[in-house]
Amino acid sequence: MKPWLSCRQATMLAVLQRDRSLGWLERLRLRMHLAMCQACTRFVRQQDLINGAMGPWRAYRDSDERERDDDAKP
Repeated sequence: MKPWLSCRQATMLAVLQRDRSLGWLERLRLRMHLAMCQACTRFVRQQDLINGAMGPWRAYRDSDERERDDDAKP
């Protein structure tokens, strides 16, 4: 295993860390890559911005689905 990540591997790990916790070696390799790569750091910041913006929408969607479910009950 190479000690460094390609940009493709780093972005894949950045996306995966939203769904599961990374192992210590994955976290270390991602942090090392982000320390050296401005493009991947920018990608992670943009991903954080998008996920933050989606939070209110998810809350609205979930409350709307609950209301529809309540209306459908006999």
